[in-house]
Amino acid sequence: MPPLREIELEISRRQCTKSFAEFVRQGWHVLEPASELKWGWSLDAICDHLEAVHYGHILELLMNVPPGCMKSLLTGVFFPAWEWGPRGRADLRFLGTSHKQDLAVRDNLKCRRLIQSEWYRERWPIVFTGDQNAKTKFENDKTGFREAMAFRSMTGSRGDRILLDDPLSVDDANSETELNNAEITFTESLPTRLNNEKSAKIVIMQRLHERDTSGVIIAKQLGYVHLMLPMEFEPERRCATVIGFKDPRTQPGELLFPERFSPSQVEGLKKTMGSYAVAGQFQQRPAPREGGMFKRHWFGTARAAPAGTKFVRGWDLAASIGPSSAFTAGVKIGKQPDGRFLIANCVRDRLSAGGVEKLIVSTANSDGVECRISLPQDPGQAGKSQAQYLVRQLAGFNAKATPESGDKETRAEPLSAQAEAGNVDILRTGDPVKDAWIEPFLDEITVFPSGQFKDQTDAASRAFDALSVAQAKVTTTTATVRGLI
Repeated sequence: MPPLREIELEISRRQCTKSFAEFVRQGWHVLEPASELKWGWSLDAICDHLEAVHYGHILELLMNVPPGCMKSLLTGVFFPAWEWGPRGRADLRFLGTSHKQDLAVRDNLKCRRLIQSEWYRERWPIVFTGDQNAKTKFENDKTGFREAMAFRSMTGSRGDRILLDDPLSVDDANSETELNNAEITFTESLPTRLNNEKSAKIVIMQRLHERDTSGVIIAKQLGYVHLMLPMEFEPERRCATVIGFKDPRTQPGELLFPERFSPSQVEGLKKTMGSYAVAGQFQQRPAPREGGMFKRHWFGTARAAPAGTKFVRGWDLAASIGPSSAFTAGVKIGKQPDGRFLIANCVRDRLSAGGVEKLIVSTANSDGVECRISLPQDPGQAGKSQAQYLVRQLAGFNAKATPESGDKETRAEPLSAQAEAGNVDILRTGDPVKDAWIEPFLDEITVFPSGQFKDQTDAASRAFDALSVAQAKVTTTTATVRGLI
């Protein structure tokens, strides 16, 4: 019988050979001795797709994953070490690249440290060549190597695996020049760095812009297998891939990696990052920072509402109180005597059905009877009954419920057209408390329709439509009266 230690090592070798995820779990302590490994299904998904690359089932892989979910560590550090050791492919050559050489070198050093650790060498003794063991490149006696370089400097070496990790920084994504340069490097330089037709390209990144490298891959339909994992689940965007993977979440807003990011942590990060960054880096659906259907610079500023301004408060209703649930929102818009529009206020909250009713009534009392109220009426008898009930609670106010017509984007187009023409102002009183609604409102409306939430935009569209309909009726009535005189 072999010694017990050798039996334990052989069991470990076989487990790691069979499963990349098991290799990561066993080797975690080498790189993070002071940190507990927190594991979730999302890590299994990444590992499964990297295994598919090893077996040749995937040669072009795009993974869009939020920051902090171990995508770099799994792909750039553990994966090369797994292929060299447990899988017996020490001949493979890896090129690791990122927008900054320092980041590429960071993962190179970690990978070398893992392979040179006592834990690894006891199981898979890889011999490095003495003349090529530097922080930017190390090579083994089977001619395999791992080399680090900046994305924009991809010249010289060729590899069996190109690991492209975050080709753009957040600042780069705000520069047309950097976006163009990244596209040229990706489409013209990177393909020439492959060894042969069996070589693989792996792109791992969070979304930063609609024209980032992921956007290029998607827009040009380059055929990459796309593993897309948003932080909060959106059923209509459920990811499924050719290896049989399907996002296992079922509830809207369900978190990707609760073992690592708790609901309170995610909410705190969202408040700090803002809607644009959340849409791209967390939800993997970026919009232009300057805006989609609405751009920030389109909105003017007013310090007060001129006398004679006619106001409507439009509502978008929801009745849920979960941390990722939809909001109830009410946006107040006025038409000024000169024909310009003024967005004067927005109220927004996650509420129960009873809370929604109280908010609508209290807001009406605050706005006064001069402000008309426009409520949505959902299809069917239940929607009609709810609308009639809310209108009854607003006795004494000019309140009306009407069905929605068209999709959200269509309903937003008239307001977008007026904003683009420079005819829409936002009321800024100068009081931080009174003006606290403005930035969240602009954050949402400028990523519409790509953002997760559309309640404020929908409420604004309803208020604007109500103002436009009222004006059309006044114009028609005036023309009719004049025709009779």
